[in-house]
Amino acid sequence: MATLKAQHLAKSYKSRQVVRDVSLSIDSGQIVGLLGPNGAGKTTCFYMIVGLVQADQGRVLIDDLDVSHQPMHGRARAGIGYLPQEASIFRKLSVADNIMAILETRKELDAAARRKELESLLQEFHITHIRDSLGMSLSGGERRRVEIARALATSPKFILLDEPFAGVDPISVGDIKQIIHHLKAKGIGVLITDHNVRETLDICETAYIVNDGQLIAEGDAETILANQLVKEVYLGHEFRL
Repeated sequence: MATLKAQHLAKSYKSRQVVRDVSLSIDSGQIVGLLGPNGAGKTTCFYMIVGLVQADQGRVLIDDLDVSHQPMHGRARAGIGYLPQEASIFRKLSVADNIMAILETRKELDAAARRKELESLLQEFHITHIRDSLGMSLSGGERRRVEIARALATSPKFILLDEPFAGVDPISVGDIKQIIHHLKAKGIGVLITDHNVRETLDICETAYIVNDGQLIAEGDAETILANQLVKEVYLGHEFRL
């Protein structure tokens, strides 16, 4: 079992400290949420773990491997997959070619192994029937499936999902939840940050709540919902799952 750890992360922009001393961890096969009000610093925390933002202080580790100074592609090779909020597929490539483009970066696979892995991913995510469709023609739910299949083409230990529920219809939200449970069953650790608090808390085993750049609560949904400070600064007193 592997563990992805962020330890004592801090980040300032000019004189404003946006993240101060944030630590969290994700184990293999665990679903974790990173939540908080707008401007609370959660996205900056998330980006520091992914490698999109360089931390001023703190470390990011996979077990004992320190990836804090690795660029994003270095962290990807170490086992951190990432699904951005924005559409990330190649619009003018077919679904199959979108996935194969990522498989081509895995030099340990020969051509036959890449083709086998492609067929496996198409089948696993139920997208074989749209394998020849162009990226630009996909629905929101289909696009998310293809993007997650692409993220898994690198064989990650962890996958970080940025706003996975954004811009998709209610049916697709249920679909994405099923996929996240599937990732868990495969032993992949999942970190989610999303403005859709209800859906994120519903699926997470553990959530971390960030406010004013620091952690104010962590625990399962019941613990988070019972936290008075979380109610005051984030969820309100009427929020129910």
